[in-house]
Amino acid sequence: MNMNQLLTHESKSIDTAMQSLKKANNWLSSFIESCSPPLDGERYLTDKELSEHLKLSRRTLQEYRKQGILPYIILCGKTLYPESEIQALLTGNYRKPIIDGTVS
Repeated sequence: MNMNQLLTHESKSIDTAMQSLKKANNWLSSFIESCSPPLDGERYLTDKELSEHLKLSRRTLQEYRKQGILPYIILCGKTLYPESEIQALLTGNYRKPIIDGTVS
C-alpha cells in the first residue's frame, strides 16, 4: 500500500481489519459469558451451565435436587450449584471400566 493512499471504509485493508476485530470481539464476548468469577474461592454453576456440562435437562436437575442427589443453594430464586461439590459427586460415582473380566 502506498503511504499517500487514502484509507476509506471501502478499502480492502480496512475491511480485513474490521473482520478480524469482529471475530475477536465475538470470541471475547463468548469467553466472558462462559467465565464466572469465584465467590470466596468457590465457583457456582447455574442450571443452564450444569445441564450443558452434564448433558441433562434442567427438569432432570430439578428431580435430582428434589431427590437430594445434587448439592445446591437457592439465592433470590436462582439455583446455584457449587462446582467443587459437583466435581466431588462425579468423582465419587466414577466406575472404572472392566477389561477382560477384571477391574483396572
